[in-house]
Amino acid sequence: MKSFTYICAIMWLLISCSDKTPIINDVVPKHDSLIVESTYLKEKRVINIWTPKNYATSEDSFPVLYMLDGGVKEDFPHIANTLDTLITSDKIKPIILIGIENTQRRRDLTGPTTVAKDKEIAPVVGGAETFRSFIRNELMPQIRKKYRVSSEEGIIGESLAGLFITETLLMYPDMFDHYIAMDPSLWWNDQYLVRNAKNYLAKFPNEPKKYWFAGSSAEDINVATQQLTTMLNDAKVASFEWNYLDAPKEHHNTIFRATKEQALIWTWKK
Repeated sequence: MKSFTYICAIMWLLISCSDKTPIINDVVPKHDSLIVESTYLKEKRVINIWTPKNYATSEDSFPVLYMLDGGVKEDFPHIANTLDTLITSDKIKPIILIGIENTQRRRDLTGPTTVAKDKEIAPVVGGAETFRSFIRNELMPQIRKKYRVSSEEGIIGESLAGLFITETLLMYPDMFDHYIAMDPSLWWNDQYLVRNAKNYLAKFPNEPKKYWFAGSSAEDINVATQQLTTMLNDAKVASFEWNYLDAPKEHHNTIFRATKEQALIWTWKK
């Protein structure tokens, strides 16, 4: 039975962290793009930037939401369009969206692992630390230089991107103010983050942070996210707000679109 369960988990692993399917039904909104030549990643990265309508007509500085899987053929269009709707309806404050387009998704979004089966998902895995350095030391400074941004920054993503976001929250909580992770792949490396969450939370800074996450019907993910809620409840970290949405009617490939408005409103409400 244990062997069968593990095989099922691996089958779901291959499905849940597969490369993003191009999104063809979303209108691509007007946006800027820039190329960042990364010394950390040793490659050029495409960055897509969407600004709210009042950016051009004001001199204000705006909060920033970084997003993983942020290509125009990935999740960038539907998140930008959702932000536009929520901002126009006055449900959230105006924010700038920064989409990071993928090159080697599984390399960039996974931390190290000692589990042999984990390593079979791609030729190279475990590059999250390098990718994080690219964001912190190369991308963020360029965005701060080129756009009128405030000091308030967040990040959003799902699946392996949710794993990366949760890892960043626990290991480098100072990097962002807000963290949004749909169906984070917390099974990675034998649930390392869940197993060590207590230790990381014990060192959490006494600064305001927000974490919104959700779990679908995907059993390997839902079990881990439920366990993480227990850890967060027990930790009772001051100045740390978090919200978990248990969404058993959603599947791994539907939860992002199904829950994004709730996540954005909770995180960025006016």
